[in-house]
Amino acid sequence: MKNRKLPAVLFGAIAFLTSFAAGAKDWTHVKVGIEGAFPPWNLTDSSGKLAGFDVDLINDLCKRAKADCELIAGDWNAMIPSLNAEKFDLVMTLGINEKRKQVVDFTVPYASGVASFLLLKDGPVSPLPMAGERLNLNDKSKADPVMAAIGEALKGKTVGVVQSTSQEQLINAYFGSDVTVRAYKNSGERDLDLKAGRIDAGFDSGVYETSVLGKPGNDDLMMSGPLVKGAMLATEVALGMRKGETDLKAKFDDAIRQAAKDGTIRQLSEKWSKIDLTPTFDAP
Repeated sequence: MKNRKLPAVLFGAIAFLTSFAAGAKDWTHVKVGIEGAFPPWNLTDSSGKLAGFDVDLINDLCKRAKADCELIAGDWNAMIPSLNAEKFDLVMTLGINEKRKQVVDFTVPYASGVASFLLLKDGPVSPLPMAGERLNLNDKSKADPVMAAIGEALKGKTVGVVQSTSQEQLINAYFGSDVTVRAYKNSGERDLDLKAGRIDAGFDSGVYETSVLGKPGNDDLMMSGPLVKGAMLATEVALGMRKGETDLKAKFDDAIRQAAKDGTIRQLSEKWSKIDLTPTFDAP
């Protein structure tokens, strides 16, 4: 009996399925990029181990997702390039904004935060308006006059931000023509310059700033101005991943929703920041 040739369409379908199966990932081992220098979100302790809210949470999420997760520390400004170069599969503490959506996908948020200004108590910048009050920049009728007043207070001053963050984008967008924007590798380096008087203000995560103010030796610092979200700010914090990794997204979306529902995110965020960072999101 002669062998029959497979029809071209059937052969193509088999080749496609074989290729798909070879390329499919079961996501039992997941590499997670984390900065390790942004307390209380993440930090490196005195023994060199990673710690913080992100670390406790990702360990919990990986158990729920039935994944063995490997945490890899790296510089913040290299996180997205390293993700897309497949050094990582996920990136922690990645705030969601439109610019980032162009190059990576996100899980649902695992935390909801704000941003605010950090000043020297006796420094050159006067206390800013709406101190400690929440302000959504998307409510332009309310937010624009406040941001204009802040711009006047900061005019001619130097504002420190962490490079490649949405906080850097915001300061440039709102005040870039009137202030000098100085970008730093991490928040700690910026804070040293603020305390030394080499810059006049900082702008960063409100959760981070709350943590800094609770540490010894920072009595000369204060948060000032509104607790801001909206516009290009990435205050909804998620796990970032490469485009098209739908199975990985589904696993960790489900894990995050479970952790929010059973109170784990509230418990861990209050442990590290004294603030409940539990996100809100639409039902799946």
